[in-house]
Amino acid sequence: MALAAQQQAADTAAILGVQRSVLGRRWIARGGDDRLGLALAQRLSVPEIVGRMMAARGVDLDSAASFLNPTLRDLLPDPSRLRDMETAANRLVSAINAGESIAVFGDYDVDGATSSALLHRFFSAIGVPLRIYIPDRITEGYGPNLPALMKLHGEGVRVVITVDCGTTAFAPLEGAAKAGLHVVVVDHHTAEPSLPQAAAVINPNRLDDSSACGQLAAVGVTFLLIVAVNRALRAAGWYGNDRAEPDLKQWLDLVALGTICDVVPLTGVNRALVSQGLKVMARRRNTGLAALADSARLTETPTAYHAGYILGPRINAGGRVGQADMGARLLSTDDPVLAADLARRLEVLNAERRALEQAVLDDAIAKVEREVRDDRFILVAGEGWHPGVIGIVAARLKERYNRPACVAAIENGVAKGSGRSISGFDMGSAIIAARQAGLLINGGGHAMAAGFTVAAANIAALRSFVGERVDALGLDGLMPVLTVDATLSARGASVETAQIVEKLGPFGSGNPEPRFAIPDMRVMRADVVGENHVRVILTGADGTRLKAIAFRSVEGELGPALLSVKNAPVHVAGHLRVDNWQGQSGVQLLIDDAAVATAG
Repeated sequence: MALAAQQQAADTAAILGVQRSVLGRRWIARGGDDRLGLALAQRLSVPEIVGRMMAARGVDLDSAASFLNPTLRDLLPDPSRLRDMETAANRLVSAINAGESIAVFGDYDVDGATSSALLHRFFSAIGVPLRIYIPDRITEGYGPNLPALMKLHGEGVRVVITVDCGTTAFAPLEGAAKAGLHVVVVDHHTAEPSLPQAAAVINPNRLDDSSACGQLAAVGVTFLLIVAVNRALRAAGWYGNDRAEPDLKQWLDLVALGTICDVVPLTGVNRALVSQGLKVMARRRNTGLAALADSARLTETPTAYHAGYILGPRINAGGRVGQADMGARLLSTDDPVLAADLARRLEVLNAERRALEQAVLDDAIAKVEREVRDDRFILVAGEGWHPGVIGIVAARLKERYNRPACVAAIENGVAKGSGRSISGFDMGSAIIAARQAGLLINGGGHAMAAGFTVAAANIAALRSFVGERVDALGLDGLMPVLTVDATLSARGASVETAQIVEKLGPFGSGNPEPRFAIPDMRVMRADVVGENHVRVILTGADGTRLKAIAFRSVEGELGPALLSVKNAPVHVAGHLRVDNWQGQSGVQLLIDDAAVATAG
């Protein structure tokens, strides 16, 4: 189709000459300043390939040392730099001293669940009860709603902390304020010039906030809040005698998990939070996380990959297709029996989520293929689609077509939608603009993701509205591409290379895991493993063998291509991973794409 096949005449910059791969993508070099890369390698005494990849990720000589060794001592900002932080901390300390009832109102995704659990663990540690309320995705939707806030007020709650939501909840927070409920908003989503009526609005993406902390996930902002509250409690003399001051670093595993799963840039302070948080996660001191890892059969030392692709989806499953508060309850509990039960139930729900996701994805792709031609923006909607998986499907469409994509589930004339964006287009701002223009019932988000509710009759108008904004940017990078850091020989794809690459972690948004292209490989053996994966044994021209796997590829184009290729040499591209098995260290390539090698 035109969307996936847009390609001009031969481009000599294409890696290995790949203009159209099995997945319809052109392979391009990540680029970077080679001279800076060499300077970095010399200053840091690291291999030149590490220096070059650091330069390609925007690391300069001044930030290089903290990039390789990110510490909170060097990178954690003073919480008071954020607007309203001191106001919020003082209000919460006042509530704690007065014995007022406090609740947290959290979003139902991983960022919201980790933020809620982080607050719960902090308040428990200082001996103060905290009520967690997570809204139901289907019946209540995203963000604070007045009935829920009034329910909390009726229970005696006097202070509510909203996490990962609240910045654009104007009407609910106004109603709560009139009822005498004090709300502290802790959020990171794109803000408008006006702010809701609240006791405090802590959001580094407020237009009047100069903290330069806008890359934080909500759980990162929440961590800064507990730092501020802890500091204020210390100044007020709360600790001492029978009250011990808690070690806040013990909960960095939650901060790392939420940060990774919300796909915010792993740069600056986020890099330190994740790097240190993964170390805490490896100690398995969070009962719920340990139970979840056991349920998922995760026995390796956790990395950002495990957090984002194994643990995170299972926590999300509760909010998507099950009970909304299951993730927050799991991450908050110290009861091993309850944790094991919740982890088991989330495992079942995650399997259900995968089946629902695949069904909606297949339908959505069919709609794109039928309805979309050269559009730079994708918006598809369908009756009967489960609203709990539309965000994941939007992400899949964005990856497949390299376009900003929105997916909406229609029911009774109203569509609940979710969008995911590509670098260069602020999806959250576009959705807010559409709401301000009267096209949406509700909507908001941040640069890379957004959610909205729209009357089905306005879907076409919304598609045009957002599409015009994408077109106005004139983005050149909308053709499907695969970015490659370097080419390697089969022999160069070694354990040593994989271990060198690990020095650049943790990987994620803003610091992508290095991808290598390996030319002229032959498939010696290929078979299907698990439900949807293709395992491959590759061999190079010199006879070097390389184990590889293409995850979730059987039902797409990549898996069948690997299974059917015979004697023709193929170029493969993917990530190198150290593969530890029965005490032996090997290397495995996680295949992202492949292309039949052409002569000449």
